[in-house]
Amino acid sequence: MATTTTTSLGGGGGGGDDRVMATAQQIVNSLNTPKNVREDMLLIFSSFDNRLSNITDLIKQESNSQSRMEEAEKIIFRWDPAAYCATNRSVSCWEDSPEEATEYLAAIDEVLELLDGLSIQSDKEILDRAETAVQVAMSRLEEEFRHILISNTVPLDAERLYGSIRRLPSSLVNNDAEIEEEFGSFGELECESSCFHVRGASLGDDVCVDLIKIGAVEELKEIAERMIRSGYEKECVQVYSNVRRDALDECLQILGVEKLSIEDVQKIGWTTLDEKMRKWVQALKVTVKVLLSGEKKLCEQIFCASDSAKEICFNETAKGCVMQLLNFGDAVAIARRSSEKLFRILDMYDALLDVLLDLQLMVTDEFVCSEVKGVLAGLGEAAKGTFAEFENAVQGETSRKPMQGGEIHPLTRYVMNYVKLIVDYSETLNSLLEGDEDESHAFQNDDGDSAGMTPVARRLMALLSTMESNLEEKSKLYDHGAMQYIFLMNNILYVVQKVKDSDLIKILGDHWVRKRRGKIRQFATAYLRAGWSKALACLKDEGIGGSVSNVSKVALKERFKNFNACFEEIYRVQTGWKVPDPQLREELRLSISEKVLPAYRAFVGRFGSQLESGKHAGKYIKYTPEDLENYLLYLFEGVPLVLHHLRRKGT
Repeated sequence: MATTTTTSLGGGGGGGDDRVMATAQQIVNSLNTPKNVREDMLLIFSSFDNRLSNITDLIKQESNSQSRMEEAEKIIFRWDPAAYCATNRSVSCWEDSPEEATEYLAAIDEVLELLDGLSIQSDKEILDRAETAVQVAMSRLEEEFRHILISNTVPLDAERLYGSIRRLPSSLVNNDAEIEEEFGSFGELECESSCFHVRGASLGDDVCVDLIKIGAVEELKEIAERMIRSGYEKECVQVYSNVRRDALDECLQILGVEKLSIEDVQKIGWTTLDEKMRKWVQALKVTVKVLLSGEKKLCEQIFCASDSAKEICFNETAKGCVMQLLNFGDAVAIARRSSEKLFRILDMYDALLDVLLDLQLMVTDEFVCSEVKGVLAGLGEAAKGTFAEFENAVQGETSRKPMQGGEIHPLTRYVMNYVKLIVDYSETLNSLLEGDEDESHAFQNDDGDSAGMTPVARRLMALLSTMESNLEEKSKLYDHGAMQYIFLMNNILYVVQKVKDSDLIKILGDHWVRKRRGKIRQFATAYLRAGWSKALACLKDEGIGGSVSNVSKVALKERFKNFNACFEEIYRVQTGWKVPDPQLREELRLSISEKVLPAYRAFVGRFGSQLESGKHAGKYIKYTPEDLENYLLYLFEGVPLVLHHLRRKGT
């Protein structure tokens, strides 16, 4: 192998000898004569000056370099891409003939080795030929690098990948029929779809996919090493980044992520947007945890010869798909806020927060990292704003149509199902609401000291207090006073049951529940007074005579007639009222029985004999206490009935 001529010749004769030797060689080379003539001239020079005695070794070394160069050129130019394009023949040899690929790489190594040993004083012809050979070889390697990358890319199997995603427990608001009803009725909140919501999924740490066929990785590494060594690192990085960026774009398409502008996102209806947000959450986790993680390892394997190439390749490859995901997240964050979006926004926030550290460890591009943090902050603000929007919607819900039969209002169903889901996200919401100035003003109710409570607990208590006040206003829409209390009992009991049957009880506490149960008892007492006072007044002694012996039969008949009319009206009306909870329904019937039946039995016992001896006694004493007890069983079923139809049917 030839070494640098300025240091190898002269055999220790000092710097002067080296300069003489170099000068002689430079003079001969500059004459532009054939190689054999130049060698003869150098031999002649050596006979005049003993300082040129090593000229024979130089000639031998150059002759050896010439021979090695010729052998390498044969192999490299045999696979010249330009020559093969001209003849329309394929230039690929890596897949068809691994032996020839190995030979080709060895030829490149030979040329690079020769270049390492040549200097500016060396034979210019060999230098030019070596540089030309490297250019041809790099063009060939660049095409081969691209071909191997493209042909060995493994398509993403989304179904298999999603099959490995561990699903978290579903948060179901209620059955589909109830959901459809509540959203159809609760128009003031502008809900366009059902409140059914499934929380995001968790991706296992051991999930991985092959982005490139394993056998091709070593081939790509060998090509990259030669291109980097030859000074073609930039070209190699550019090819890799372009191909892999396109491959990751295809992966996003397979995962259901489209390229949408902010304007496109703003125009999408909620049902479609909800599906796109759900897919975004899944795609983000897969992209970061699987695709980019795999891409990082791939860059480290292929570009192990250059730290800068590793970093640049990964950043350039990852940037496109990360920014596409971030653009959608940003569009969602700045979109119009409406209540139904909260949980999907929180899913997106949680997902981005979950992958933030991984992204920061992998991506060193400061712009991308800054954008990730910006979108995360935007989603957090959107979640807080959407929660506030929900609170305002509950407070401002002013529908004036009373619920038929005093049933549970859609507002109640919607709010309770909504806050149950909020509990699932309480950890995230607490972190977002902590220190929020608006949050401190939201707690305005009489349910106890807010000290030591989490932000979510304070907000939920305030929210439910607001809803209860709203329900009390809605109860006034009923003309019948007794029905107002049936409506309130139904709704407050529904709230209590939802709290007890969920993690809401941990937030609101037993004291909160006991207070609502106390309210239900108060409503029950008020119902009895409003619903039965008129009928019970007919069973009092006042106004029908001083004693049983001198009672006015006319007044007595009037009392029985009035009681019968009151009871029949109550029966007709209150059978149409609805108490969905069977236990409350039974307790109300029992309370009525305990209040009405003893009074009726005593009244009939005292005065019934005064009418039974006369004509048409059955016209006045139409019902036995047992009849009344049976008829009470039909109350609160939500099906209006007429009493005399039942009686006629039974006679």
